Amino acid sequence: MEKKRILTTSKTEIDTENEKSLRPSSLKEYIGQEKIKGNMDVFISAARQREDTLDHVLFFGPPGLGKTTLAYIVAREMGVNIKVTSGPAIEKPGDLAAMLSNLSKGDILFIDEIHRMNKVVEEVLYPALEDFALDIIVGKGPGARSIRLDLPPFTLIGATTRAGLLSSPLRDRFGVICRLELYSPEELQEIIMRSAKILDVDITPQGAHELACRSRGTPRIANRILKRTRDFVQVLNMKKIDEESAKKSLDFLEVDEKGLDTNDRRMLNTIINAFGGGPVGLDTLAAAIGEEKDNIEDVYEPYLIQIGFIQRTPRGRIATRHAYEHLKIPYQEGQIENERFLL
Repeated sequence: MEKKRILTTSKTEIDTENEKSLRPSSLKEYIGQEKIKGNMDVFISAARQREDTLDHVLFFGPPGLGKTTLAYIVAREMGVNIKVTSGPAIEKPGDLAAMLSNLSKGDILFIDEIHRMNKVVEEVLYPALEDFALDIIVGKGPGARSIRLDLPPFTLIGATTRAGLLSSPLRDRFGVICRLELYSPEELQEIIMRSAKILDVDITPQGAHELACRSRGTPRIANRILKRTRDFVQVLNMKKIDEESAKKSLDFLEVDEKGLDTNDRRMLNTIINAFGGGPVGLDTLAAAIGEEKDNIEDVYEPYLIQIGFIQRTPRGRIATRHAYEHLKIPYQEGQIENERFLL
């Protein structure tokens, strides 16, 4: 079910289309995240002036905000190579040793979903990050001995959607920690206008704004919606993506004016109708709507919390008055009792 969602923040086959061409190649081209861009520009410039390697960097935040893109930009700005992998892909310490030993001085190792890295591998990574050395155990039993393999200075860039799952020893070894925030409609409109130009799509600022307002603050979703709207405009013989054609296309996709799809509305309806507006525990909610807990926490909740439709409380999730109003469900005054848990 998750794979079919147009609004999923997870990368899908749709996103591979023209992905490289849509990805900005420099900090100047990168739209949004102004504070992070400013800080990274300083850190990169300082490292280049010293002819030194960049300190280890951790990017964290909801999926689809551009963590991988930023990693590629950092490598390009530093003028070094980047090797890309993910936490689950590094199964054994030997896999990590092979990657690190093939890096040249100043190169970047990018580990996506770093919170899912094997703990045994993580232990091997510590001396590599601090001392640029690998401690390898050779042999077994009484004859086993440790060999230290020196590594060229390198930069680790980690990306995660769940920074809280990182162990303290690993998190403390990152010198630069950046949190990516959801984008504003104005920033997403600028991203959509840029992508439309690259894809040779005729779009008006009003049409781009309409798409931006329904993109859940996420560039990945904005670009995906742009491509699907382009398909509707092409097949229905519309001249361009303006406000009217954008609304019509998004109605076909069942994406409402707040950027909610049928899955979001089903979750809100479940909280309101099945559990009296909440509070309802995460495990119970996941079972009720047939979703994984991680999907609820990583995909649904960040945006619904940001727009004030649900709240987390010690006793569970609560649907707010705004959710009732959006779904056109009469708000029960008794729900005020539940909202006391927000205080």
